[in-house]
Amino acid sequence: MVETTVTPPQPSVYTDPGVAYTVTDIAIIAGVVAAIAFVLIGLLFIMLHYLCQHKGTYYTNEDKGTEFAESADVALQNDPDLQDVGDSSTKEYFI
Repeated sequence: MVETTVTPPQPSVYTDPGVAYTVTDIAIIAGVVAAIAFVLIGLLFIMLHYLCQHKGTYYTNEDKGTEFAESADVALQNDPDLQDVGDSSTKEYFI
């Protein structure tokens, strides 16, 4: 008589009882990491675009009419808020 041994079909995914993850778990984790990387790269491009387009403008808060004065002393002498300060012979400069 001829004996035939029948072996069970091997599973397509090797499952080891000591391993806590499968191929599907690895694919999900890789997809999440890739999505986060794409979002971060997109935010980087948006920030770079914003920084390049909006370089900003420097605004000063000087009084109106002082741009035509020949010096800072003359501009301050004509300021109505500083008229009652006192003697014009003593000059103080704050830097």
